[in-house]
Amino acid sequence: MLFDSHAHLDDERYDGDRDALIQKIHAEGVSNIMNIGSSLKSSRASLALADKYDFIYASVGVHPSEVGELDDAGMAELEKMAKHPKARAIGEIGLDYHYFEDTDEKMQHKWLRKQLSLAKELDMPVIIHDRESRGECIEELKDMNISNGVMHCFSGSAETAKVLLKMGFHISFTGVLTFKNARRALEALSVIPLERLLIETDSPYMSPEPHRGERNHSGYVKYVAQKVAEVKGIDYDEVVAVTDANAKRLFGIK
Repeated sequence: MLFDSHAHLDDERYDGDRDALIQKIHAEGVSNIMNIGSSLKSSRASLALADKYDFIYASVGVHPSEVGELDDAGMAELEKMAKHPKARAIGEIGLDYHYFEDTDEKMQHKWLRKQLSLAKELDMPVIIHDRESRGECIEELKDMNISNGVMHCFSGSAETAKVLLKMGFHISFTGVLTFKNARRALEALSVIPLERLLIETDSPYMSPEPHRGERNHSGYVKYVAQKVAEVKGIDYDEVVAVTDANAKRLFGIK
């Protein structure tokens, strides 16, 4: 059964058909979904979805683009949410310099470190978002001795993948693997052992071929698994079974 390790099913783009879509996705073979918190609001919504569906789990955390909302009270709320029985990771957290000025980078570092500290305190895995941070996100992880987690939506090089693997991280890919210009992602995939690999949709974003440009959803994680099987030269069912086991082990799901 497929495990979508990173989805945002609380997103407003699902407001018109969320429950029907989730039920359809599950009936068609997605056995588990990790719904991701990226703000205080979405972390609350993620837990609400996990409470409603036994096959959905939640992460709680504040994305680098949203850390302006954080303060001590926000961190206290995150800690409380992280102790919910269906909360299985801190994330998505990290650094993202694509849209921000240098002053924002300092704030991102501050709240990344505070959320990493929370994960260590609670002995929870982290879900890391790293976009154009010039290697600073990985340096923060090294400095704080973080090894229990996943680099989500990986877009780095094979060499960067090797660094993360040496640190102990899992690496996760989206439908980007199916794009015609995905050469670097495919090169990275080739060096990642199957037992350290996760698959995800990052839905409603990053729709794979043949649905590129449409709203993404967890049912499309099968296209990621198919591409992994093709690149690795192994059976699709093996990819599904191993990535499911990897996600359950990482997130402490029996």
